[in-house]
Amino acid sequence: MSVAGQMLETYPKDLGGVDREKLLACIEACFECAQSCTACADACLSEDTVAELTKCVRTNLDCADQCDTTGRVLSRHTGYDANLTRAILEACEQACKTCADECEAHASMHEHCRVCGEMCRRCQRACRELIDSL
Repeated sequence: MSVAGQMLETYPKDLGGVDREKLLACIEACFECAQSCTACADACLSEDTVAELTKCVRTNLDCADQCDTTGRVLSRHTGYDANLTRAILEACEQACKTCADECEAHASMHEHCRVCGEMCRRCQRACRELIDSL
């Protein structure tokens, strides 16, 4: 079991009806996506065609920041605010969509973009599933 899963299991209060499985899946997807986007941006910077990848780097870094923030917010449960959580999840879903679209445009030339694009789509879906369950 992941650390995030262990922490959810040990939380001493009720989560207010939030689906624990979807919450855990989203937290884990957010942190994995943040790592993937950070690594993809770095890999883009190492490519000989870096000038053609500036938008991808920017999109990766924006998505990494949003995913990291979302994962941290979702890890806090005391004083839960459904409206704030929904807004943060929607922003993360959009950041992941934008980044996936950009990475997929480079996926045939750069394997790191393909991997990152897939991770962004997974995180996008996890955000949507959690939003729909709120």
